[in-house]
Amino acid sequence: MGVGVAAFVDETVFHQLLHWHHFYDRSTLAAGLVSDGLFHAFGWFAVVMGLIMFADLRRRDALSGRSFAGGALVGAGAFQLYDGTVQHKLLGLHQIRYHVNLVPYDWTWNVIAVILLVAGVLLLRAAAHGGGG
Repeated sequence: MGVGVAAFVDETVFHQLLHWHHFYDRSTLAAGLVSDGLFHAFGWFAVVMGLIMFADLRRRDALSGRSFAGGALVGAGAFQLYDGTVQHKLLGLHQIRYHVNLVPYDWTWNVIAVILLVAGVLLLRAAAHGGGG
C-alpha cells in the first residue's frame, strides 16, 4: 500500500495540482498526460493489491499494526527513492521541477525517501522482536 499511496500523492500533488512535471516529459503534452493516467492507474492498482493483502492478514488474525505501518513506510520510501534516483536521474523521464536549481529539490526528495525507509525498517524490526502492537 505504501507504493500506491506514495504514487497517488506524487501524481496528485506534483503532476496535477502544482503542474511541475508529468510521468514522462520527453515528448508532447498529450504523451505526458497519457503517461500520468497510466501512472495513476498503477498507483491505484498497488493500493487495491495492498488492501487485498491487508484483508487476508486480518482474516488470518495475523495483522500487526507495527508491521503494517512499517511495510507501508518502506514501500513509500522505496518508491520515492526509486523515483528520485532512477526515474529522475538515471532515465531522465522527468525532473521534480523545471527552470529552477534542482539540487535542493533532489536532496529534499531523496532525504525524505530515506527517512521513510529508515522509519519503516525500525518499525518492522520492532514488530519482529515482539513489539507487534
